[in-house]
Amino acid sequence: MKLTIILTSTRPGRVGKTVADWFHAYAQANAAGFEIEFADLQELNLPMLDEPNHPAMQKYEHEHTKRWSKIVDDSDAFIFVLPEYNYTPPPTFINAVDYLYNEWNYKPAGFVSYGGISGGIRSTEIAKHLLNTLEMVPIKQQVMIPMVTGHLEDGTFVPTDIHEKSAQTLLETMARWAKALKTMR
Repeated sequence: MKLTIILTSTRPGRVGKTVADWFHAYAQANAAGFEIEFADLQELNLPMLDEPNHPAMQKYEHEHTKRWSKIVDDSDAFIFVLPEYNYTPPPTFINAVDYLYNEWNYKPAGFVSYGGISGGIRSTEIAKHLLNTLEMVPIKQQVMIPMVTGHLEDGTFVPTDIHEKSAQTLLETMARWAKALKTMR
């Protein structure tokens, strides 16, 4: 099974890259039966939704959409590295999700969230509502990183024991859901 970690922040000077790099390395070392892939929305550079047809039709006209569709379609599960901006997920996350429909169906979604005092939990709760409409299964286990800048040393994210324990629980739970949901696809 393939687990794709998606870095959703595209802001200049983003902290999310350091968090995503840590989680990506952790997942590769503790994969729980997954092949680990990584997608960075900054590198994908999806413009604001520019497809003329409804995503459920899968009649994509642009190469960037076809490339994004293949990444999502080839994946069995997703973990979104998600910041909190003004109590919500970043617009890049919503835009990337809205590009597709069928490719997301019956796949589990997990979160590594970060931010200030809330650790991105409010952003995650809003994201879960959106993903539910796509027939995805957002799971409750997640890695939450409050006061993220306090965990940076020389531009590297330094996890605590609770971050690593949460990451392991998240990966193990994702593997169970991905296996069960694969039968529905």
